[in-house]
Amino acid sequence: MNSTEHELSVTCHVAAPRAICWKVWTDLKDEWFCPKPWRAEVIEEDLRPGGRSAVQMFGPDGEETGPMEGVFLEVLPGERVVTTDAYAAGWVPQTPFMTAIWSFADEGEGTRFTATARHWDAEARARHEEMGFRPGWDQMMAQFKALSETSAASA
Repeated sequence: MNSTEHELSVTCHVAAPRAICWKVWTDLKDEWFCPKPWRAEVIEEDLRPGGRSAVQMFGPDGEETGPMEGVFLEVLPGERVVTTDAYAAGWVPQTPFMTAIWSFADEGEGTRFTATARHWDAEARARHEEMGFRPGWDQMMAQFKALSETSAASA
């Protein structure tokens, strides 16, 4: 198996410098992380390898997810963040669904932002697609782009 076989990914060019995109990613996740009219609430973001990542989503009709619980595997500020739900904080194993890879790269006058969901197997990848990966993550990406560009314009 190659590393991209079970991946789903979205990417866009953001007309904002990487530093602003990073700040939006770290500080404004509540505003872009899930497709509206849903909203995200960051429970904890301990941005270091082994640190806890926990986000809960709330729907417009009172629906709730999770929380989505995991740990950070890699944190390179302004460049890349890798999280997994294979572990809860303290390296407690839990049933894995995916590893998320968030990357930021200079591109022209702005930033190439890429969000990747890497799954353990074809079944998990297919399940994520059926859950609405493409429309959900496309909307999340558009919200991130708009918030980053608005932040850059007012900086």
